[in-house]
Amino acid sequence: MMLSRISLLVLAAAFALPDFAQQPAAATASAAPSAPHGMTLDDLFRFQDVGDPEVSPDGKWVAYTVSTIDTTADKRLTDIWMVNWDGSQDIRLTYADAESSSTPRWSPDGKYISFTSGRPGKTKGSQVWVLDRRGGEARQLTDVKNHLSFYAWSPDAKKLLLSIAEDKDAEAKEKDKDKEKEKPKPIVIDRYHFKQDIEGYISSETTPTLLYLFDVETHKLEKLTTDTKYNEENPTWSPDGTQIAYVSNHNVDPDRTTNTDVFVVDAKLNSAPRKLTTFNGPDGGHMAWSPDSKLIAYLHGSEPKYLEYNQSQLAVVPAAGGEPRVLTAKLDRAVSSPIFAADGQSVTVLVTDDRSEYPAAVSLSDGTVKRLVDTPGTVMRQDAAAGHTAMVWTTDTAPGEVYAFDDGKLRKLTTHNDALLAQLKLGETRDLQAKTKDGADVHALLTLPVGYQAGQKFPMLLRIHGGPDAQDAHAFVTERQLFAARGYAVLNVNYRGSAGRSAAYQQIIFADWGDKEVIDLLACVDEAVKEGVADPDRLGVGGWSYGGISTDYTIASTNRFKAAISGAGMGNPLGFYGVDQYIVQYDQELGPPWKALDTYLKLGYPLLHADRIHTPTLFMGGDKDFNVPLVGGEQMYQALRSLNVPTELVVYPGQFHGFTRPSFIRDRYQRYFAWYDKYLMPASGTKK
Repeated sequence: MMLSRISLLVLAAAFALPDFAQQPAAATASAAPSAPHGMTLDDLFRFQDVGDPEVSPDGKWVAYTVSTIDTTADKRLTDIWMVNWDGSQDIRLTYADAESSSTPRWSPDGKYISFTSGRPGKTKGSQVWVLDRRGGEARQLTDVKNHLSFYAWSPDAKKLLLSIAEDKDAEAKEKDKDKEKEKPKPIVIDRYHFKQDIEGYISSETTPTLLYLFDVETHKLEKLTTDTKYNEENPTWSPDGTQIAYVSNHNVDPDRTTNTDVFVVDAKLNSAPRKLTTFNGPDGGHMAWSPDSKLIAYLHGSEPKYLEYNQSQLAVVPAAGGEPRVLTAKLDRAVSSPIFAADGQSVTVLVTDDRSEYPAAVSLSDGTVKRLVDTPGTVMRQDAAAGHTAMVWTTDTAPGEVYAFDDGKLRKLTTHNDALLAQLKLGETRDLQAKTKDGADVHALLTLPVGYQAGQKFPMLLRIHGGPDAQDAHAFVTERQLFAARGYAVLNVNYRGSAGRSAAYQQIIFADWGDKEVIDLLACVDEAVKEGVADPDRLGVGGWSYGGISTDYTIASTNRFKAAISGAGMGNPLGFYGVDQYIVQYDQELGPPWKALDTYLKLGYPLLHADRIHTPTLFMGGDKDFNVPLVGGEQMYQALRSLNVPTELVVYPGQFHGFTRPSFIRDRYQRYFAWYDKYLMPASGTKK
């Protein structure tokens, strides 16, 4: 389905980061050769994933995270670092052994850095820990017995705001774990929306996330919001510490809608929440308060039926109540991550715009938008304090690192991946544009093979992003470079349905999947052939999530591709109704099958007309995936096997939609290489 089948992990892959962490400084993967070379899988696991920058209250330091891969333990580990504003001191603060440390936050006086970790302590599970930034051991601050998903310091540092999914039977369940393994209990389902990737089956016993206040000195935990019918999300303190804004869906049956609104509650017990927005669609997202605590900036979404093509706009609403104002209605691009300027006269946002994501300042008075960085690239995250802004920035040739944004310019602060990059030869990434047979203007990226020479044609892989409401952007994408190192050109197309162009561009494929996307993909392939880069007799196609779904549509529409790989795909939406997690989308976009059978049959042509397919295809997926369940790949595999088309199915045990086990991620890439090489590389050029 259309579906945000990309999720955060697949989005990470679509931009600079693979869906795993990377090798620690004390590498457990084999050391890379010293001579410059194309990227290998060993190199892949040596990259360090830099993220979550947090500027100190005085603006002199930036705390951030570094994620790596421990190949021996076969897991991702994350640690906390901090770098000073001139970049002269970069200090590692935590050393993950078995448990990671994440979400670094400064205490309001700047003396301490807190973080969350599941490391051994007086209370099990993820807890807030705190350490003196000048040195010393970290100490466990919270002792929450239920699932902690968020925390934030109050402006006076006396309290923590916590998001907790309360489970009254948590202790009993912990004691009964072994017994449950021996004698599992049946799962009783009574919810409309009853499946969610990673979370699993959802029933009325599934506890919502509520807001709590934790006294730092006494450790007293008190419930701030009390209605157990609703999840309260994305809370944020007002600068004066008197109020808390959050996002929630308070419809009669939240399972049947995607409506969310902005709420505000006084930061004290027994306070009645006030609803500030009334739009029947998604309002909220990550919010920001004005410095005077009078306005709340938030993300205003598209109308409900465009759930999977949502283009968020920047809006503000008075905290005391009043009419909201949408500030970026004329921009016609999605925005995210609002941050109020220190003077309260503008809001900085990240803008998703045609193969880049850049920071922009939006005037509070008239909505004027000023782009702040003109260089093609992608901001992964930003934060600001004391007039200083830090962001994680990535380009086609550089993985994400922490940058200071000073006087309209980016200044690099960290260098975690520089030594590795110096050992690599990279393929050049170019912009590509094509005009389709129905007159659409489609934009894409073409990465050339390492050692490319003009006039020589190369095998080319059309690798399709998920979403579909995502985009392939100017960012360091390891997949592109791995294929480029093996002699492939890589084409990434922002087909209609993608983000970064306009709302109309995204929404035009509403209830019409596998039509315009295929037209756009093939037009860009034609352009790459016309430009003399792609060998028309050696073309491959593939993708994950909606990229896998689009692969199924593409090979059912043309036989020009010699090999295909469909990851977490699906060729029959009728067979997915009630099977995946997207019941609301079926209702709002396609309608139920008994009312829209013709639509389902039309969209199911990859499976229902599988006899059109002659492309050798590898299908893949995780057996725990509730986002795009494995049955989608199983059905397509069975159809091609029945038709005697060369095919394989690879099932990864215990993996959800986004893979987390590094050894499986390595295996997946090795199978990518083997499948494409078998059909696209001459025998003498096949690489191991």
